[in-house]
Amino acid sequence: MTSTVTAAAVSKNFGAYQDAAVREPVIITKNGRPRTVLIAYEDYLRLAKRDRRVELTTALGDDELAAIEASEMEPGLDHLNAELLTDKHAAD
Repeated sequence: MTSTVTAAAVSKNFGAYQDAAVREPVIITKNGRPRTVLIAYEDYLRLAKRDRRVELTTALGDDELAAIEASEMEPGLDHLNAELLTDKHAAD
């Protein structure tokens, strides 16, 4: 369960909320509205790994698209290539 506290409460007892954030996220409000979240470092690392850069395929040139289409997975990940081939034209 996530805790919600005011910024003033966090300011007065930061250590306790820092400890609480190791167990669960702590939502910090300002003027009654959620503003920030205090989370454990491990949770931050997990979320940061999921952060990806996304570009529209319409922004790519023909050479880039051809390189992507010709690319293959590293050895040992062939099952992912097979998955791509199975669904390759699913959106057509």
